Amino acid sequence: MKQDPIDNFTDANRPLYEVKANLFKGLAHPVRVRVLEVLANAEADLSVSDLLTDTGLEASHLSQHLSVLRRHNLVVAERRGSLVFYSLAYPQVADLLAVARQLLVEILETTQQHLISTVGLPRLASTDARSSALTSDAVSR
Repeated sequence: MKQDPIDNFTDANRPLYEVKANLFKGLAHPVRVRVLEVLANAEADLSVSDLLTDTGLEASHLSQHLSVLRRHNLVVAERRGSLVFYSLAYPQVADLLAVARQLLVEILETTQQHLISTVGLPRLASTDARSSALTSDAVSR
């Protein structure tokens, strides 16, 4: 039986890695990233109705995503009368999103450069031509 690599972490480090992994689980959906970006760019706390307008989600879907974000300590909620307002739990969340965007732009630019460098390469025989050649070869046997 293969040992889980996390079993090799010291007891002191294990919780940090687990907490960090849970942070990224909280970020692991495009809708949640969008909600966090909306909150990061807001000048004040946003009500649920503001978030519904900004994201275009149905209330039940937004509620589920906000619950995940709260569970992973990425946002905080505050009830004011009959309304609930949301904000980032920590300003560093906005920094994390900005760094992620910068990294992704750099990755995409590098990928684009690699793709551009392939433009002058000679064409390969199409997959269809190879498939039909293989098929006709197999039939003739």
